[in-house]
Amino acid sequence: MGNRGGRIHTDEKTLTRRRWASRQWICCVLDFKGRQRDVWGRSYTELFFLDEVTALAAGHRPCFECRRRDAEAFAQAWRQAFKLNARPRASDMDDRLHAERLDGRGKRRHRAAIDGLPDGAVIALGESAFAVRGDALLRWTPEGYADRRPRPRDEAVDVLTPPAVLAVLTAGYCPQWHPSAGS
Repeated sequence: MGNRGGRIHTDEKTLTRRRWASRQWICCVLDFKGRQRDVWGRSYTELFFLDEVTALAAGHRPCFECRRRDAEAFAQAWRQAFKLNARPRASDMDDRLHAERLDGRGKRRHRAAIDGLPDGAVIALGESAFAVRGDALLRWTPEGYADRRPRPRDEAVDVLTPPAVLAVLTAGYCPQWHPSAGS
């Protein structure tokens, strides 16, 4: 689960044209300290993801409250990827991610060679999205990963995962995968 910094729905439980309230797009756990959320309630709008790979492709990062260990590992990989002297602040990561994830109000795609993409990168091929996992591509569906096909070589592809997240994945951050992805 995640959110984009605030409420982006109406009292009638429909989404507004607004797609984020701040640059803080986070990915959370569903169960934390027994808290009970009123989905479509008065505060932020909950977003539900298949898995962390999907959330990262959308431009979210791990939450420092409910996913502290993952957020620290993500920040450490960010520090390593960008050769920083200290762990980056959440707001610094959010600013960079925000610049990379949007093209106006729509999703930004980035062209890259498929050979250099790390596990956990999500790409668009035709009308479908695929997650890179080793030498395979896993077709994304709302229910889980479906078809597995060989990862092509020597091709440029449209990457949905923001470049900064790709750098973090390359530096060793291991996202959580839906069980349908296999091991």
